[in-house]
Amino acid sequence: MAAIFRATDILLAAQEVETRGEVFYNRLIDITSDPKLKELFTFLAHEEAKHREIFRKLYEKVGSVVLPAWAEEDEYLAYLAYLLDSHTLFRLGDVEHLQQFMGTPKEAIETAMGFEKDTILFFVEMLEFVPESEKKHVKACIDEERSHLRLLASMLKK
Repeated sequence: MAAIFRATDILLAAQEVETRGEVFYNRLIDITSDPKLKELFTFLAHEEAKHREIFRKLYEKVGSVVLPAWAEEDEYLAYLAYLLDSHTLFRLGDVEHLQQFMGTPKEAIETAMGFEKDTILFFVEMLEFVPESEKKHVKACIDEERSHLRLLASMLKK
């Protein structure tokens, strides 16, 4: 029998990912002089706030769920903890450190691309914990994160 796990913990982590993303993009807005990059980072900051609200609403709806049959609770929790610990924005430090981020435009875009890639992976894994009726919300966020990654990649080429 699979273990019971509190999906709300994963949704709290998702909210933290989005909060850090918003802080990071707002910092990039502050330090960027290029109008096109400023516009892109403004858009992405708003997207992070929108996603955080989606996960906040899901948090209110979701309780305990059954882990996938193949998952051992300790092993799976360790895996999810690793995904967070290795996430670009968690490696950069806490929110205060994110507010101090300095880098070239290229470094900023590459860091943002890492954030978006790490977020996609985390959200894909998160799908296991969300009730079927709510998966569409997480999938929509994944699709949006993918589009963000494409936008950033196109800016990197310029």
